[in-house]
Amino acid sequence: MTEAIVPANLPSDADTGTAGVTTRKKGFLRLFIERNKVGMIGYIVFFAIVLTAFVGPFLLPDSNPTDVSKVYQPPSWEHPLGTDFAGKDVLYQVVNGGAGLLIVSSLAALMSTLIAVVFGALAGLLGGRFDATTLMITDVVLTVPSIILLGVLAVFVRLDNILLLAVILAVFGWPTLLRAVRAQVLSLKEREYVEAARMLDLPLRHILFREVLPNMMPYIVINFVLAMTGAIYAQVILYYLGLVPLQGDNWGLMIQQAYTKGAMFYEDSFVYLMAPMVMIILLQLSLVMISRTLEDIFNPRLREV
Repeated sequence: MTEAIVPANLPSDADTGTAGVTTRKKGFLRLFIERNKVGMIGYIVFFAIVLTAFVGPFLLPDSNPTDVSKVYQPPSWEHPLGTDFAGKDVLYQVVNGGAGLLIVSSLAALMSTLIAVVFGALAGLLGGRFDATTLMITDVVLTVPSIILLGVLAVFVRLDNILLLAVILAVFGWPTLLRAVRAQVLSLKEREYVEAARMLDLPLRHILFREVLPNMMPYIVINFVLAMTGAIYAQVILYYLGLVPLQGDNWGLMIQQAYTKGAMFYEDSFVYLMAPMVMIILLQLSLVMISRTLEDIFNPRLREV
């Protein structure tokens, strides 16, 4: 019997599978690096800010003492970013001022996204009275001036808790995304696989979490990033208006104190004024770059040929 001749260099199935996965990974990395250079810069800047906010404080002294003899000093070797109105080191405040801002914005974005996605998807799937009631509540929240209402709440509620502040920001951050999610679900529920799930009498939670939402994950992730930017702006406004207790280190609080303490009238306080603004701008810009990158990756039609 003639034996089959198998080339010695023919890869096995396992090797082929491994090579395929490796090729796909390389293709994704190539797409990410070569086609999304702007987004790559955004990721680098964002993670640099995160490292500065959460790791940087461990590399600095435990305290930032007041020294009235060094008020509004220009940058020097001792104080690389100068000092503030109390003679405190500005670099110390910048490094320690980002963690709370990032935690609150992440929590607020997560909660507002969950509210919008769950209720928006249910409104689109169920329709009827639930849909009408959800839209009515959404319209009411959209018409309420959030900053004015936050100012009223600040009179009765002390916004000195990170979780409480995140919840309040989330309460005002979901309506726009909910309407968008509902519109997406109204389109998706007419697809064949959703109709098939209904014909099989599958439970609503299966249709929602297994059939509809997975197809919206790219859209949800992008809007989560954008929700973070909105929460950051809202926090800065609250601190600037003095609606949040003025304690601890925070970039928004630095801007508020620079304004109220007359830093703009001192020539050597320019770096003190600009340092928190630059950090907020870099953080927001990096998040916008990341959202553009995610959109480019998830939507092949947006990629350049």
